[in-house]
Amino acid sequence: MGDVGTGASHDRAMLKLGMAQMCSSNTHQRNIEMLEALAAQAHADGVELLALPEASGLLNRDVAAARLVVTDEAHDPFLAAARRLAARYGLWIHTGSTPLSRGADQRFSNSSHLIDPSGATVARYDKIHLFDVNLPGQAPSRESDRYAPGGEAVLALTPWGAFGMSICYDVRFPHLYRGYAKAGARVLFVPSAFAMSTGAAHWETLLRARAIENGCFVVAAAQCGQHDDGRETWGQSLVVDPWGRVLIDMDKEIGLSIVDLDLAQVEATRRSVPSLANERSYAFHPDDKETQPVSAA
Repeated sequence: MGDVGTGASHDRAMLKLGMAQMCSSNTHQRNIEMLEALAAQAHADGVELLALPEASGLLNRDVAAARLVVTDEAHDPFLAAARRLAARYGLWIHTGSTPLSRGADQRFSNSSHLIDPSGATVARYDKIHLFDVNLPGQAPSRESDRYAPGGEAVLALTPWGAFGMSICYDVRFPHLYRGYAKAGARVLFVPSAFAMSTGAAHWETLLRARAIENGCFVVAAAQCGQHDDGRETWGQSLVVDPWGRVLIDMDKEIGLSIVDLDLAQVEATRRSVPSLANERSYAFHPDDKETQPVSAA
């Protein structure tokens, strides 16, 4: 992940963002219909970039049923619809994510795409950190049984500067976002389908922390409600500014919310609290073992 600078003069300062909160279905077609309505509304309201939640293309925990419809990137109907709508409306679309097949590997990838107004994909990110947890009172969750992890952080270049890509459980791994910020990211995408218990306890706190510690905008479009596959998701799609202020909180509302992002706030915040510049290497020697230098990469 290369250094792309920190707010070059040619980057646009203002972005009209549309963020969608969805209750995605276990069929591509129903989700495409939702996307068509969202894109049309975004266009009518002058939105420049539409951000969708995790699993916007397909949300189905029945692996056998999902395998009947999940396909590769070139043939995925939801991605095809997103490219078509981006080109029709001259709109940037961040797809949140959708499951894609991996050939011989029986597991899917949880893949996010950023599509430009010509309908071209400018960035793809595969979710790195998978939700393998043991929540109290619940059966263990093993996302890695269904999905293969990605292995590459992706910094997407846009007219508004660099945007860091991530998905849901990634938000608990702050070094990923620190790397993005040090490489010049102004916006961090965190599309999600958060569980109810962890959403109530951790969702807003984690997102505000990632914004504050990195001096970035955080755009976190989320799934919300009772889904066709039986699960329930937390919702509360948020946009957080670099000072940690919540600009949008959609709570349990399904639909589109719009905000103007003043991206000059990124550079202003980083000048006020220059934690990226103040970061230092340090020594770490657990259990009195030989001292090992640690770099805060």
